[in-house]
Amino acid sequence: MLDQIHWLAAVTVLGVLEQAYFFLQVIYARRLFGVSPPKISGPPEFERISRAQVNSSEYFPIFLALLWQAGLFFHQGLAAALGLLYLYARYCYFMGYKASSSERLTPIYFSAGVLWILIAVSALGILHFFLSHYVGLNVLQRLRA
Repeated sequence: MLDQIHWLAAVTVLGVLEQAYFFLQVIYARRLFGVSPPKISGPPEFERISRAQVNSSEYFPIFLALLWQAGLFFHQGLAAALGLLYLYARYCYFMGYKASSSERLTPIYFSAGVLWILIAVSALGILHFFLSHYVGLNVLQRLRA
């Protein structure tokens, strides 16, 4: 069974490490700009870093659920590759937002596109599972014939 989920697990760990990096960037920015907890506002530079981290954290559970659904019900390799693309886009988003609010746009649109693809792949995989297990209709087998 582990050979069916090892790539998903690896991408999950990378995602957790990325989130930890974003958290650490906020701690560093708090020290740099003198914004002590529980304050959440400060100079624009701090607020951009803080907002980038919060936004990334908000989307992380959605990403994880879709990554695992796509990997388990459709294809582990494709889901892991999409997961890596998503993590790269979120890193670019974070770094872009850190530099300027306008530099976050392209990466956020790209990461949203990857999430939509994961949604589609997940839905197709789950639909195939239900059709083949409960209706007896194996669409993939019929397409190959």
